[in-house]
Amino acid sequence: MSKSVIKKNISTQAACAVAQAAIEKATELGISINVSVADSSAVEMAFIRMSDSFLPSSDIAKDKAYTSAGFGLPTMQWKEILQGNIQLQAGIVARPRVVTFGGGLPIFEGQELIGAVGVSGGSEEEDVICAQAGIDAIS
Repeated sequence: MSKSVIKKNISTQAACAVAQAAIEKATELGISINVSVADSSAVEMAFIRMSDSFLPSSDIAKDKAYTSAGFGLPTMQWKEILQGNIQLQAGIVARPRVVTFGGGLPIFEGQELIGAVGVSGGSEEEDVICAQAGIDAIS
């Protein structure tokens, strides 16, 4: 008899709400961003690009969501993890799609990872603020 694995994921509606709330926060801050929301398997569920945002930031936002969902931690936490570990520093930054600076945050339901949000277009601090606003909208 085979066992199935049940994995919890962010819903489509919640992913869209996260993205919209991040955009609203960016508008409030006077910046233009790209925002990506991924499920717990790091597959993109929602994406919004503000019309006057930097085009390369769209891929960066997607990669921040991918990294945060894939590792289950904020992308800004890599700074601490990498400190003093030269081999890991060299190896992790060579991996495609892995981002080691702020703007990607995991989304939890209780203790369970259900997805992540990635924001790019502002400063590192502004990206984190927008990503957190997105999460707060569904908490």
